[in-house]
Amino acid sequence: MNEHNIRQLMNDEINTPYSIRTNDTLMSLSPPRVMGILNITPDSFYASSRKQTEKEIIRRAFDILHEGGDIIDIGAYSSRPDATDVDEQEEMRRLRTGLSIIMREVPNAIVSVDTFRADVAAMCVEEYGVAIINDISAGNMDCHMFETVARLNVPYILTHMQGTPQTMQQAPQYDNLRVEVIQYFADKIEKLHSLGVCDLIIDPGFGFGKTLAHNYELLAHLEDFKLLGCPLLAGVSRKSMIYNLLGITPDEALNGTTVINTIALMKGVHILRVHDVKACTEAIKIYQAMNQQE
Repeated sequence: MNEHNIRQLMNDEINTPYSIRTNDTLMSLSPPRVMGILNITPDSFYASSRKQTEKEIIRRAFDILHEGGDIIDIGAYSSRPDATDVDEQEEMRRLRTGLSIIMREVPNAIVSVDTFRADVAAMCVEEYGVAIINDISAGNMDCHMFETVARLNVPYILTHMQGTPQTMQQAPQYDNLRVEVIQYFADKIEKLHSLGVCDLIIDPGFGFGKTLAHNYELLAHLEDFKLLGCPLLAGVSRKSMIYNLLGITPDEALNGTTVINTIALMKGVHILRVHDVKACTEAIKIYQAMNQQE
């Protein structure tokens, strides 16, 4: 698939509203939805997002929902560049602790689990009723993930990543970034559809095996991903594509995050994965108000 073919498909694309199934109900993705990040890791890149105690986990879950978040995305394995590998048993232990608290305190919340391991995903869905699987590797780091997703029959978020969290930022290279990323997803979608998986969400993977220039090329052409026929998720919250560009720290990157989230909304993104839920819901409200004037 070359760039001319992509543009032709984009010209033929009809924008239709999307919905995903979550816990036997349909969640419309219009207006766009907010996924609030709940890190129960000790080493996530944004230190303020790390929640280790029961009190911190409860407070974070309530804050996500009270500030307008639609989905709580819980993760127990840091995917930052050069992150320390955590074995499956430790990831499961952390998630059992966090999910037990969430299910007790906010039992009606829609929860996704951020994991690339099939057995971890199965445990979270079968034992705790997690509604969505969010896989940074799109099945590349566990060959059983696709068949597990098909069996569990829950929505699946596929992220593009070149390499692993430990290697992804070691001089990533592409011959044609957009064509390669879109073809990557097209191949994955075809395989998942053949297994009967229909609720798929695409995450281009900002910061996952991309240089600064790669990240901004993807941002500039986010609308290209519409041709894949799946809802689109963007996760740029306080990432290095913001703080390295601006010469600041993750703690100072809220304004840049809001700017990029707004650009992503204007390019058709359906879900924003963020640390700062209130700022994101406000951006969506402003975006919606503008659209109502058209």
